[in-house]
Order: sequence, then structure tokens, then C-alpha cells
Amino acid sequence: MKRKIKNQRGLAAVEFALILFPLVLLIFGTIEFSTLLYDKAMITNASREGARAGIVYSYPDRIADGEIVNVVNTYCSNHMISLGGDSSVSTTISRSGNASGDDLTVSVSYVYNFLVLPSFMATLSDGLNLQAETVMRLE
Repeated sequence: MKRKIKNQRGLAAVEFALILFPLVLLIFGTIEFSTLLYDKAMITNASREGARAGIVYSYPDRIADGEIVNVVNTYCSNHMISLGGDSSVSTTISRSGNASGDDLTVSVSYVYNFLVLPSFMATLSDGLNLQAETVMRLE
């Protein structure tokens, strides 16, 4: 036999209030970490685009490092999601030489700033440093 309890009117509101905060935190955490992983993929692609632009043979001279940085910055500005502020990336280029077969390394770093989570975790207040590096041989 089912026992009926009187005064259950506010029970649903209390249960909703108890579950609301963890649910909202889970939703915003999912959005933030998805954005973080997307931005990581985009800086990886940007380093590949920059390296590809730098290794392609061009006559009479290869493209300069400044042009490779422009390729990386253009790719990042067109594809990255920066909800928390500035989307500036830092690009480092190193070459083992300028002859065919020499290595070209393009490193891209970006500080991802969280929107909601730094309020709860002090270690995330400075952001998370994302890095990508691509090494290709000159054609």
C-alpha cells in the first residue's frame, strides 16, 4: 500500500534548487572545455598552415619569417573562438637552413582564458597556455 505524505508542494522546488547549480556548472564546463579543445586544434592547424607556406619553393627566395607569422595570425583570427578576450597568438620560427631538405619549425602558443571556471579554481585564473609545433622539410 502506498503511503501518501501531506505537504509535498515545495519538494520539487527544493530538488530543483539542489540540482540546478551542479547542472549549470556542468553545462558551462562542457562549453568552456569544448572551446578550449577547438582552439587547441585551430592553433595546431595554424602552425601547419604557416609551416606549409614556409616550405613551398618560391623563386628566387623563400618567403620571409614575417610572412609566415602573417599566415599564422590570419588563420587564427579567422578560425579561433576567443570568448574571454584577446585572441593574440605568439609565433616562433626556426630553420636549420634554407636549402631543400632542411627543417622549418613553426611553434604557436596561445593563452586560453576561462570565463566561468577561474572563479572556482584559483589555478585557472591566469589562463591555460596552449602550444602547437610543426616541423616540415623545405622543398
